[in-house]
Amino acid sequence: MIFAGYFFLAPALPIHAKSYFEDGYLGLTKTELHEKLGIPHAIRSRKAALRIFSYYSPKDWDKYFSKLVSPENGEDVYTYTRDNIQVRYSFVYTPDLHQKKDFPTLYVKRVEVEFTPPVQIQAIPNLVKEFTPSTLSSAPVFRSNLWVLIFKGPPSKEATILVKEHNKENWEWSLAYQLFSLNGIPDYITSQSLIDRLEFTVQSLPFTQATRRHTHEAQLNPYSPEFSQRPPEAQKKIKSIPVPVYAD
Repeated sequence: MIFAGYFFLAPALPIHAKSYFEDGYLGLTKTELHEKLGIPHAIRSRKAALRIFSYYSPKDWDKYFSKLVSPENGEDVYTYTRDNIQVRYSFVYTPDLHQKKDFPTLYVKRVEVEFTPPVQIQAIPNLVKEFTPSTLSSAPVFRSNLWVLIFKGPPSKEATILVKEHNKENWEWSLAYQLFSLNGIPDYITSQSLIDRLEFTVQSLPFTQATRRHTHEAQLNPYSPEFSQRPPEAQKKIKSIPVPVYAD
């Protein structure tokens, strides 16, 4: 603003970070995440595609290890203790490849929440406040032998930047919660079934329904009232061992 020859700078408006979905994390830049949660408790780097990690202090990472790998290879880690359970958040980043520069902006593309020890499915909403699954029995839910996948909320066009799927522009991308069990998901899931890890991801319900029918089995929403009202698991019939009959 200019008044009588004087130049005044208008006060800067506060910038509010906004994620693409209701989880509050997916789509935040690395800087925005740090403003929201503070300095990470640790930085971790995974070995290739395996779930094997090396952990570093933020000071050591910035001073030395960050220079050895690509910027997106460092995952910010925050660890809390809730109800005597260790709840560890790890934030996985993806670079904005449209930016033609050496260090493009990093966006949160996945949040991994690990529980030590494993926890029951019914306990997770109390341990992770950002986890708010639908309670409708009609909510899109799928399962495999290792995970339960729960879709939540409307799709976001902006979230396409977080996806690397081929022809991603042809599909709608939504918030999806994926619950993993290292010991496998039982055939008959209950509210006491144990979960080791929860992930906030960006997935496509139409893509899943169209192309992954053989790997994603439809499942009743474990957070719906109807789930707890199911009859107990039927007892499996034990086959008797045939006894040979001999001639006299």
